[in-house]
Amino acid sequence: GFYANLLLTQTPEHILTQANNKTEILCELKKEHTGVYWYRWSQERQHFEFLVFSNTLGKATYGTNVSRDKFRVHEARSHSSYGLHISHLHPSDTGTYYCSVSQSSQLLLGSGTRLSVVDALPLPPKTTQTPVSKRPVPRITKSKAASKKGPCSPLVWIPLAAGVLLLLLGLVPTAHRLYRLRRRLWLRIHRQ
Repeated sequence: GFYANLLLTQTPEHILTQANNKTEILCELKKEHTGVYWYRWSQERQHFEFLVFSNTLGKATYGTNVSRDKFRVHEARSHSSYGLHISHLHPSDTGTYYCSVSQSSQLLLGSGTRLSVVDALPLPPKTTQTPVSKRPVPRITKSKAASKKGPCSPLVWIPLAAGVLLLLLGLVPTAHRLYRLRRRLWLRIHRQ
């Protein structure tokens, strides 16, 4: 929790990437340490898996069945920052990754990085320029749109709702002033 955040900072919070790409998670340490542990929590398998430990000399110790080609720890800025490089990404690599340090016989975890690996990124549709045609394009005016969709057209009720909301918000200070005035009068009457 909070104590761990004083010792280590993990970034970013979320990564959404495509299969076969590579990515990096950073862990910055603020105190003396013997090295950094990396873990993965798989929501699907409900399993906390040890990936790799990298000591201050740069020697890495890998977990069982963890590929050295896939996970690599890169050290930077004189033992204060570690990056976990994950390559050849696959949807099965989806999970929450934690950097961790050992402090007085307990492991302190970073805030976690949620990695989502998908086959294709959900990119917004490309906006394409439509060729300008010589024919007149039929335009729908607000009144036509309202009559086409009936009285509940968004063109009618959205501005109406916004107007009512602004009116109500404008009444709040006035109502508060009236309430304070009434209270003052009531106190004056009852003091006499």
